[in-house]
Amino acid sequence: MEKLLEVKNLNVTFETHGGTVQAIRDVSFDLHRGETLAVVGESGSGKSVMTKSVMRLLADNGNIKHGEILYHYEDGTIVDIAKLRDGEMHKIRGAEIAMVFQDPMTSLNPTMTIGKQIMEPIMKHQNLSKKDARQKAIELISMVKIDRPTKRMKQYPHEFSGGMRQRIVIAVALACNPNILICDEPTTALDVTIQAQIIDLIKELQQQTKAAVIFITHDLGVVANIADRVAVMYAGKICEIGTSSDVFYTPAHPYTWGLLASKPNTDNLGEKLYSIPGTPPNLLDPPKGDAFALRSNYALELDFEEQPPMFKISDTHYAATWLLHPDAPKVEPPKVVQRRGAKKGVTNNG
Repeated sequence: MEKLLEVKNLNVTFETHGGTVQAIRDVSFDLHRGETLAVVGESGSGKSVMTKSVMRLLADNGNIKHGEILYHYEDGTIVDIAKLRDGEMHKIRGAEIAMVFQDPMTSLNPTMTIGKQIMEPIMKHQNLSKKDARQKAIELISMVKIDRPTKRMKQYPHEFSGGMRQRIVIAVALACNPNILICDEPTTALDVTIQAQIIDLIKELQQQTKAAVIFITHDLGVVANIADRVAVMYAGKICEIGTSSDVFYTPAHPYTWGLLASKPNTDNLGEKLYSIPGTPPNLLDPPKGDAFALRSNYALELDFEEQPPMFKISDTHYAATWLLHPDAPKVEPPKVVQRRGAKKGVTNNG
């Protein structure tokens, strides 16, 4: 598969009145053409900061302290986004990598017609005439399944429903045919029916454009429907990464076990819903060992002393937990996680 993005040992900090927040800590992953990588984790785990770093959209107090964000152009040229000047980044942002945010009303200008907002990036990045840009905008509105596109061009954001506004934001993001589309919880503010429609739309558009998608969410149900691979984040680190089947049916990290156990299961309606005890650590002073150890029922003594490396489980599946060390005791995941694996005919001994 054609590699589009390589993130290597990314570290991002924020300077605050209380000190330096270590928001992203040694994060590494690859992204390939046509695949969807879902990034999951609790609020504050670093999901949005990681992807905003790729777009170079960090707040003024945010800094990429270390690491590489390598973007692969189609002609084979590779650039390190982390080191680009603002002017150079403008050539990538929108044209090569585009982003869909959670709330469409913060992405759309209420004083501009929908048509102008879609045409603007087309004219800027593709050097098309106003006439050609207008025609492409009409085609994009139709592509995201909004009827009467010519009429819609003249309307303003407040004249659209929430689901339609999110479709328009997707149209704007796709205006310049980006190779990578980052979706930052794009369905959170929508009702369940519209959520499903937006997810189906993203999948359909991805098949048409062959773009890679990074999909940020805290909803594991969404992940199951859209992801090829899943990265689980906790306290600014990726603690597990693998195919969707790897993570859902043979999860290896106790935090992933907790997330899956916390997901409501219609097959066991009589059972009490599990919740992960405690709260995430303060990243002003991150733990020196496994950040999840204080909340884990499976923590080893070593977890409090040393950060675990990424252990290879298979060619597609990796997890950062000392439970995977050859000398570690064999631990069974929660029963609800075991049942999920048993449905697929697999076993997991941790």
